[in-house]
Amino acid sequence: MRIDVLTLFPEIFAPLFSHSIVGRAVDQGQIELAARDIRGYAQGRHRSVDDTPYGGGPGMVLRVDVLARAIADLRTDGSHVVLLDPAGRRLTQETVLRLAQKSHLVLVAGHYEGVDQRVESLVDEQLSIGDFILSGGEAAAWAVVDAVTRCQPGVISEDSLLEESFSSSGLLEAPQYTRPRRFGDLEVPTELLSGDHQAIFAWRQREALRRTWRLRPDLLQGLELSPWQRALVQTFEQRMNGSMGPGGSDRDGHENSGD
Repeated sequence: MRIDVLTLFPEIFAPLFSHSIVGRAVDQGQIELAARDIRGYAQGRHRSVDDTPYGGGPGMVLRVDVLARAIADLRTDGSHVVLLDPAGRRLTQETVLRLAQKSHLVLVAGHYEGVDQRVESLVDEQLSIGDFILSGGEAAAWAVVDAVTRCQPGVISEDSLLEESFSSSGLLEAPQYTRPRRFGDLEVPTELLSGDHQAIFAWRQREALRRTWRLRPDLLQGLELSPWQRALVQTFEQRMNGSMGPGGSDRDGHENSGD
């Protein structure tokens, strides 16, 4: 897979492209990454890439003609061009998996006050990483690069991908623990120390559901829960409301009884 990032600050990406999982994927030839300077497509005496907005207002706006040349230079028959913009659809793991199937992504990172509205006609879709404002689209573009790279075959193990948050189950990942076994009053759950793979699997299934219910209940609204999952959610709610009497749950939502 190839990913090109169109940006005013290509130097930002050099260290990001050479470290951790992404760096290993590049070294192993599993993905090809490049940051392209938008200024290289500017023309005229001053080679300007932005200008003041028509109608007045603060800030500068990236010019459509400059971005049009940049996109045209990179686009091929198999390219998929994405504009990182607060107005875009929210990036989800489902979207990441779809983008990971593309042979070539072109990520357009806006900056300053934004981009000329007519750029929308030049891209295949617009994406946002959240309902907040960044100084530029570089951080958003990097989030897409990282998320898409780890989904490429062979970059990380398939088991890890399946167990990660927002993956096949749609739930958050179950809590993770490592040494030390005891930290103050907090201990590693006994199921994880049992060596019983079936018990560990059941614990992780239950705790992934509990963690999602506690931290991201909005995710459950879009899921078709099984009967046992619905029963567990009802149990969580009853314990939260105190209707099951004493011995409910600790501050992290884990059962004190160890059932």
